Amino acid sequence: MTVRRAGKAWAVAGGAVGVCLGFLALLVIGTYSAAAGIAGARGGANGPVALAKGSVPALYQGLVQRWGNLCPAINPALLAAQLYQESGWNPRAVSSADARGIAQFIPSTWAGHGLDGDGDGDRDIWDPADAIPSAASYDCELAGYVKDVPGDPTSNMLAAYNAGAYRVIRHGGVPPISETRNYVRIIQSLEKSFARPVGRVDPSRQAADAIGWAQRKLGTPYLWGGTGTAAQNGRFDCSGLTQAAFDSVGIRLPRVANDQYNAGPHPSRDELLPGDLVFFSDDLTNSRAIRHVGIYVGGGYMIDAPRTGAVIRFDRIDTPDYFGATRVTKEGAAALPTHLPGA
Repeated sequence: MTVRRAGKAWAVAGGAVGVCLGFLALLVIGTYSAAAGIAGARGGANGPVALAKGSVPALYQGLVQRWGNLCPAINPALLAAQLYQESGWNPRAVSSADARGIAQFIPSTWAGHGLDGDGDGDRDIWDPADAIPSAASYDCELAGYVKDVPGDPTSNMLAAYNAGAYRVIRHGGVPPISETRNYVRIIQSLEKSFARPVGRVDPSRQAADAIGWAQRKLGTPYLWGGTGTAAQNGRFDCSGLTQAAFDSVGIRLPRVANDQYNAGPHPSRDELLPGDLVFFSDDLTNSRAIRHVGIYVGGGYMIDAPRTGAVIRFDRIDTPDYFGATRVTKEGAAALPTHLPGA
């Protein structure tokens, strides 16, 4: 936020692929057709907001859940979206404008608004136990400043966080500053990725075409770091495959799997639809530890690029390291930060 401070911030053998292909193609078509008739009911507008499973690193989840309920102007998913946008959960992040820590406060702002969140006698800009409560408190303070400004209260509060409350008041809403408007849009889109869905998640309109693209890559050898370039002979790793499949339908995903997890809302295991991204991790409490991703095709199977020595193929998703799923949206993918402050 350079206006005010800084920021943004396995198991199907290769020979079985041909046998499975016809069955799964029918399964995909039938399931996707059924999905088209499902109405998305987000719900929960007047109830408490819970965090999606593993979306916030376990080390910070309690802080975000607690302080995200500090005042009616914020909720845990909104606070999580801000922190992710600001630093990508990096407590040692430093921006080019000298914004510091997980919440990216500059020292002058911290001097006036930093809290001793953990009650240990100091206010440490680098300590998430102080910085996360301070970000929540500052949100609530700003919401009070702009409560009488016309327009959406959440948008005005976020704009004040980025550009200063005086600009929001002077302009009678979100000021005409491209950075600020993008900040507001991005945080509100990312919020949906961090919130646990209430009711069914809308089906993806691009799912069938993304699956079709990935099916045409079946049998292609895996390449670690592969993104399908000519120099790589059209080979992929797991997240390179999913990125390319959605790029083919006009949705640009981040390069790595753990960032792709934040590209939309998270359906439960029994609500999976073809086209959902499915993720795997050795730490089922932390989306930042995700190490593998595939594209769900129905019937408990995905298309994925599993590992060195294997080919793009169908694999089952019912394994102990199954982490969760994301129903990719264009808005969710576009909201993901392309650059976060470094350490």
